[in-house]
This record gives sequence, C-alpha cells and structure tokens, in this order.
Amino acid sequence: MLSAFKGPVPVNFRKGLLLSGILLLLGVTEKASAQAPSFSNSEKKEWRKREDSLRHFAELLVYSENPSERFRSDSQFVRMLVRNLRQKNSFYYPFDSLQSISRLYAPDSSFRIFTWQLKKDEYIYLQEGAIQMNQPDGSLKLFPLFDASMFTSKPLDSVRSRHNWIGAIYYRIVLKTFNGRKYYTLLGFDDFGLSSKKKWMEVLTFNENGEPQFGGPYISFQQDSVKKRTQYRFNIEYKKEAPTHFNYDPEMDMIVFDHLSPEGDQPEKKDTYIPDGDFEAFKWQEGRWEHIEKVFNFKLKDGEFPQEEKVLDDAGNSNEQKLMEQSQKNIEKAKKAKTKKP
Repeated sequence: MLSAFKGPVPVNFRKGLLLSGILLLLGVTEKASAQAPSFSNSEKKEWRKREDSLRHFAELLVYSENPSERFRSDSQFVRMLVRNLRQKNSFYYPFDSLQSISRLYAPDSSFRIFTWQLKKDEYIYLQEGAIQMNQPDGSLKLFPLFDASMFTSKPLDSVRSRHNWIGAIYYRIVLKTFNGRKYYTLLGFDDFGLSSKKKWMEVLTFNENGEPQFGGPYISFQQDSVKKRTQYRFNIEYKKEAPTHFNYDPEMDMIVFDHLSPEGDQPEKKDTYIPDGDFEAFKWQEGRWEHIEKVFNFKLKDGEFPQEEKVLDDAGNSNEQKLMEQSQKNIEKAKKAKTKKP
C-alpha cells in the first residue's frame, strides 16, 4: 500500500484526483538513455511476471465497458505499480507491454513520468500520474500527481505543484536549458469532454527541495501583432474528430501546432474548431517559449488536410496517435513547399 511509503509518496495516492478524458494515446514510451543495469535471466523472468499482472489491470481500467470494473482495476493497478517500482533498479525496467499507459523518460534520464486516464462515463474522466526519479542507489523516489483541473477556472496563470497538477497524458518531453537550469517541456493530450479535446504544453522544473513544479512565466506572446499577457501554460481546444498536430519538430527546433478556426459563426464554441491549414509555433529563446503566429507563408489548399484515415479503436473512438501522424504529413508538405520558394 502507498501508505507504507515515506518521503514524497503521500498516504493516499488517489485522494484529490479529479475527472478528465479517456486515454487514446496508446503505448507512448521513450527509453532511458543512461546505461541501464543488467538484469539476470531470473530477474527478467520475475519482471515479466509482474508486468503481465500489471498489463491485465491496465487494459481493464481503460477498455472495460463496466465502470465498476474500471475503477476496481485502476485501484489494483496503482497498488501493484508502486509495489513493482519498489524493486531495486525498477527505473530501468520499461514496462513495454503496458500499451494503455503513457511512459516517458526525460531526455537526460533524470526521471520518467507515468500518466493515464480513467473513464467514469461519457462526460467525466479521472486523470492520474506519477514521476519516478532516477536514484543512484536504485531505490524508489516517487511523486504522485493530483489533478486539480476541475477546481480552477484559470489554469493558465499559476505555478502548480504535484498536489494541484493540470492533468494530461504526456506524449513528448523536450529538454531546454537557460542560465544553467533545466526546463522540461511536457506535451500532453486531454480527451476533455463529449465533443472536444485539448492538447497541453507544460514546463516542468524542480525546485530547491527537488519537488516538481509545473508551469511558470514561460509562454510569451510579445512578438504577436496583438500582444497578450504571458501565460504559465498553454493549450488548444478543438473538435473531437479533428486530426490536430501539436508536437516538437527537432529539425525546426520548434513546437509546431495547427492554427484552428471555427467551422461556423460561433467562435465561442471550441468544439467547432478544426485545423485551417496554417501552423503556429513556439521557439525557445532566453528561457521562454516565444510564440510565432505564422510558421509558413502560405496555406495548404482546400482538401489537402488528410481526412481519409479516421482510424477507430474497438470502442469506436478516434485513434489520437494515428491522427497525429496524419497531421505530421502537413508539416512535411509545408517544409518542402517553403524550401522550393525563391
């Protein structure tokens, strides 16, 4: 049980967690870059047994049609995950078969982060997560994350701790530095509601006590034609079915995302917003992400946005990772077209 832990693990891992979107980003994982310790054959066998049990509950908490079974499986999964992470050098075991749980290593292997979502019903979801630090002695240092999304009407203007985290399912970590300090930018997905989704951009740092801090005055719009105040995090909200790109491009060294426009004449309805062919971006400069209003000097022609592959999962939900791959095709087209221009 989590109550048996000392240090950063609180008595109740799930207390205070709130309701958000269902997990569609399946199997998101990145490997640790540091030299991993070598597990013996017997140790590998034991790890596989533990992982098989974890996978069973991970799949049920996401895919079961029975709400009670989802919640029971989530409780079992949390307890079993922490029990497994207590094993020496667990940081280096990737849990590759947990395809319904996001597992991301920081680029410098200083930590990894688990995130997932639990569906309560069509309107309400529960987001959960934990940060596991890379300890030199192979012991466990774990920071559970408590989602406070539904307790705030102003999620963009505050630094937050792990106790009032704005929940998301992370699919990318971008490491930047400024004045000798490391900044880990998290890109995440939130199924959010019945008719719209969100994607989040969140800067993670660690304070002088080694505790994670989320957000800060890192999102700048000073270069925009219409100035906006600096934000502490950033998101886009869009129509549920719209394939929407929001990711870091290493070649451009920017976070590039679709510019969105409403389908009709009701701009206040975020569930009508879809990509219009333009792209915006953020560029890291002097310790902040500076907004770029227009990445390319042209729009894609009508009909070029790839709508032909609306891949669905077994429950009839759009496969978000596949939609992201489709949107990436537009980025590549835009790069090629820009290169050809005189």
